[in-house]
Parts: sequence; C-alpha cells; structure tokens
Amino acid sequence: MEGVGMFTILGIIVTASIRSATPLIFASLGGNFSERSGVFNIGLEGIMTVGAFSAVFFSFKTGSPWAGLLGAMIVGGLFGLLLAFMSIYIKANQVIVGTAINILAASLTTFLLVEIWGRPGQTDNVEYFKAVGPFNIFTYLAFVMVFISYYVLYKTPFGLRVRAVGEHPRAADTLGVNVYAIRYICVIISGILAGIGGASLSIGSMSLFKEGMVAGRGFIALAALIFGKWNPIGAALACLFFGFAVALETVGNNLPVPNEFLNALPYIMTMFAVSGFVGRAVGPAAGGIPYEKGEK
Repeated sequence: MEGVGMFTILGIIVTASIRSATPLIFASLGGNFSERSGVFNIGLEGIMTVGAFSAVFFSFKTGSPWAGLLGAMIVGGLFGLLLAFMSIYIKANQVIVGTAINILAASLTTFLLVEIWGRPGQTDNVEYFKAVGPFNIFTYLAFVMVFISYYVLYKTPFGLRVRAVGEHPRAADTLGVNVYAIRYICVIISGILAGIGGASLSIGSMSLFKEGMVAGRGFIALAALIFGKWNPIGAALACLFFGFAVALETVGNNLPVPNEFLNALPYIMTMFAVSGFVGRAVGPAAGGIPYEKGEK
C-alpha cells in the first residue's frame, strides 16, 4: 500500500507540474521572441493579466471559450504593440515601460471588474475549455508551440533575421533587414503568446477571472527564459522545473516540509535563476538597447 501511495503522489506531482508549467511556457516563449529581437518584455505579468481578463470577458459576452481565446490573443497583441511603440519608436526605457504595463494591467482589470460585473474580486463563471484527458487544450498547444517556436527561430530565414537584429542590429540593417519591423513583429508575437498564457489560467484552469490570479507567473516566466538560455526548448524545460516547484504545494500535506516554504519555493528558485546561481546566462547583445538608424 505504501508503494501504491507513493506512485499516486508521484503521478499527482507530475500532472500538476505540467499543468502549472503551461501558462509559464506561453509567456516564456513570448518573452523569447521579444528579447531575441532586442526588446526586453518586463510586462509579461501585466499582459498575462489582461489576457486572463479578456478571455473571460469575451467568453462571457459570446458564450464561447474560443472567442475568449481569440480576445485574449488580440488584447495581448495590442499590449505588445504598446510596448513595441514605446520601446522602439519613442525609445523609452524598456524596463520602465514594462513595469508601467504591469501597473496599468492590474489597475485596468480592477476597474473593469467593477464596471462590468459590479463588484471587485472576481467575475461570474463563464464557458471554459474542459480537460481532454488529464490536461486541457492549452497544455497540448503549449508543447506544440515550443517546437514551432524553435523551428521558426533556428530553421527559418525569419528566425535568422530575428537573432541577427537582437545581436547586431546595425549589421543586419546594412544587409537590408528592417530592424524596426522585425522588432515590432516579435514584440506583438510576445504579447499574443503572453495573452494565451493568461487565458490558460482563466478559461483553461478555471471558469472565471480573479484579481491576482497571475500571481507573479510573468516574472517566473522571465526567469525560465534566462534559465533556459533564451532557447525555446530550454525555457520550456525550465518552466517544467518551476512547475514542479508549484506542484509540490499540491501534496504539501504529505511531505515533511513546512507549507510556507513550499509556497515560497517557486519564487526562491526564480531568484536563484536570475542571479546566475545555476550558471551565467548571456542574453542577446543588443537586448534593451534602442536602435537608431544611421547612428555610428
């Protein structure tokens, strides 16, 4: 019986790890496109928040979770466009812009909760994606997107341009690559993917939106991106690692470890990842640096 109990607990942890990793994978892939092109996306947390809210709003209005997913992608893409405009055209500090997006998203969704549902805290229940087997559609899509992202970035001319723009934008410009266009496209893709990640939390894992439901996952996704050395497959594996830390909370009562430690574990691991504790990670050389055409 003890053996059966152990295997049952192990199965619960593995399943919960994959589920917990799903929104992180989408957000980290989004961050990968943006940062590979040279634009830091600190606003993943906020874009996931508006994605989660938009998914519920459009599902509520139409009765279709597919409309909710499409709405999350559109709104996420629009927030990505805002980040791109401020970072690429205005050339504002990318960290400050991303932070402002996080603040805007939290404030906007709180305001709209009261305006639309008449109360703070959470929305009504809406139509959502039911599980297919042990997972919902978002989990299967997340792993498909990992390999699509890897193929696009490393096996296509577009991916070569993205990486060139992120490493040596002036050299890429000299060869006829439109640095601005590539960066706009990648940051918008980043917003779309982060929006899907948010939707996976609201209409994938639950049937509603709650304030604070993203709970730092955007920042954990950034840590996974660094941990995975800006590689889609590496980032996905890092997300599974962080998902495992979150999943331990599920069986916390069965482990001889304080629950408070298990609750803090994902964030402790995040600090280790971004501090270089697991090895020095070097991002794209032109990351965070606005490009000015014609400058020497």
